[in-house]
Amino acid sequence: MKKDNCHDNCVNLNASASVDNCTNTEAATPVNPADELTIKVPVELGAYDVTTHLVANIKFPHPVLEIKDIKKRVVITQCRLMTRTSTGSDDLFTGGEFPLFIKGYVRKNIQYASPVYGASGECISSDMKSLTTKIHFDCMTTVDLEGLVQLPVANTRREFDFFRAQDLGEGFPEKDQALSSDLSQYHQESTQAYNELPYCELVASDIIEWDEATDRQSYSPVDEGYFHHIVEKMMLRFRVKVLQKQQVELNG
Repeated sequence: MKKDNCHDNCVNLNASASVDNCTNTEAATPVNPADELTIKVPVELGAYDVTTHLVANIKFPHPVLEIKDIKKRVVITQCRLMTRTSTGSDDLFTGGEFPLFIKGYVRKNIQYASPVYGASGECISSDMKSLTTKIHFDCMTTVDLEGLVQLPVANTRREFDFFRAQDLGEGFPEKDQALSSDLSQYHQESTQAYNELPYCELVASDIIEWDEATDRQSYSPVDEGYFHHIVEKMMLRFRVKVLQKQQVELNG
């Protein structure tokens, strides 16, 4: 059996490392506006009331005599502001219209009475049951930012080569050479910018819904019956704030 030399090959315990002295220069931080002492805090870019409409078919695992209560909770799983990149230091902050992509769902817990039948086949009582379901939504809306969003700075990559003259070899005149760059070498200068991503906060929500049975079966008396399916129509309105961490002036 071959011996595993991972510990010998991965870590060289006899190697030493030296720590050299690093130099530094004071960096200019983008501030809006740039002046006295500054702090880095979330800046509200705007607050918006977003409205969307949903339709869903819901199936119950047990017959439903009547719905007793419905509890709802709005959950936002994605709220992403899409902006262009900055073209330079004089174009770092801007306002205007930007697309806002929003994704989430409405969590519903439906409490309902399910009929219990006796030996004669008649409904004599009801059991309280509940069904939890999620109504998903996915939409895009255009928002007009009242504040100034800090645009992301794009990364850059620049390749460069060195001239090299190589002999052509057998079959070519001795005085001729291949004049070009060296394919065995690769040189590049790159920069990376770590930008602050705008994000959202959910402030409030408002729901208007209609739930209607589509397969209700009635029995005597006429107003009694049960069903398994409902069609739900929902108008969902919620308020979100769009924020971004920025360097701002500390007035004091």
